[in-house]
Amino acid sequence: MTQFNPEIGQIDDLGHAIRRILAPNPSPMTFRGTNTYLVGTQSVAVIDPGPADPTHLNAILQATDMGRTITHICVTHAHLDHSPLAADLKKATGAPIYAFGRAKDGQSLFMKSIEDAGYTGGGEGIDFDFAPDVRLRDGDMIEGADWSLRTIHTPGHMSNHVCFALGDRLFSGDHVMDWATSMVSPPDGDLGDFIASCKKLITERWSTFYPGHGERVTDPNTRTQWLIDHRSERDREIRAALGQGPNTARAIATSVYTDLDPALLPAATRNVFAHLLDMCGKGLITFDNPLTADTIFTPKE
Repeated sequence: MTQFNPEIGQIDDLGHAIRRILAPNPSPMTFRGTNTYLVGTQSVAVIDPGPADPTHLNAILQATDMGRTITHICVTHAHLDHSPLAADLKKATGAPIYAFGRAKDGQSLFMKSIEDAGYTGGGEGIDFDFAPDVRLRDGDMIEGADWSLRTIHTPGHMSNHVCFALGDRLFSGDHVMDWATSMVSPPDGDLGDFIASCKKLITERWSTFYPGHGERVTDPNTRTQWLIDHRSERDREIRAALGQGPNTARAIATSVYTDLDPALLPAATRNVFAHLLDMCGKGLITFDNPLTADTIFTPKE
């Protein structure tokens, strides 16, 4: 993963009429930054414009100023590192914005119920202002002069998350990446939905995934199956920790995640929290109200 270090703002030709521009927003959660993809040689689809940054906007516009026209702006999900620049790019080009919906669209009933009960923590930088011009549904096609993208609804990392398939190649957003596992942070993320979306993806054979962060995934089905297996193993570890007695997500994360960079402990805690809520939804454990970061979870007898 350390070998993936492209220059911010440069145009990387990935072949198959796909180009990538790295946004200037590196962080522990975004790795080198957000990958913006340009698809097509005539009419161009921009996938995940990225954060609201004028230098990144200029980089995208300069990459499409040689007889190419931006005709579609496609967004995988409404996190602040993926969607805000879509509005500015639309103003500059007139291209409509395509996405599943607004930030809360597609939210599972269980996550909606805990949010309605008062739990609102855990958001991963939500773009609540995001509003697409065209709302996509699973299986919808988006077509340009020399390309077509198939929409695959993949909730889990976020309820309105979609991937875009270009033949056997997939723009996987934050659902499947090679540099890290996807963050699932309730109530915006849902672990049960995440696993179901992974299982949905591996029903097809893919050649390459182009993720929202990091390098291309060159063995996508193996990586996706690993994510399913990894989450199953985490479930076993968390259940074993609860077998020692009732506990909080933070304490369980400290015991389960070994050799962890302290800066990533909050993210690890939210991942454990997602597992615990999934277990609650399945009736395996209970929790004391109100639901907070310090909630104590207890196995059912």
